Amino acid sequence: MAAVLLDTTVLIDILRGRTGAVERLRGLRGSGDTPYVCAVNVEEVVRGLRPGEEERAATLLGGLWIAPLGLEEGRRAGAWRRDAARRGRTITQADCLVAAAAFGLGARLATGNPKDFTMAGVAVEHWPVGE
Repeated sequence: MAAVLLDTTVLIDILRGRTGAVERLRGLRGSGDTPYVCAVNVEEVVRGLRPGEEERAATLLGGLWIAPLGLEEGRRAGAWRRDAARRGRTITQADCLVAAAAFGLGARLATGNPKDFTMAGVAVEHWPVGE
């Protein structure tokens, strides 16, 4: 059994009933893997809700484990952003915090945007957007 942190792209696809994402989530649960989100993902999902999606989103998010975002995750995210900036690359605060939450759990990070998660030590699993 392993932990898998679901990025916002994946959560939106699940919320909107896109078959591939829904089936991949079922597959996780069937294999005994544990799906997680972090507070950043919750904020991004809630911010982007369409009218009428509130109840489904509450059900989806309420059925997932919450990854902690504490001091160590903040330090890790800050170091990744600082190091990337020194190399002339911009990484968003949100992506760094999501990656740090996954890293802290020892979880794979399931995302539709793997190019956004090139941080060292983060195992990324590509779940194509819209599928």
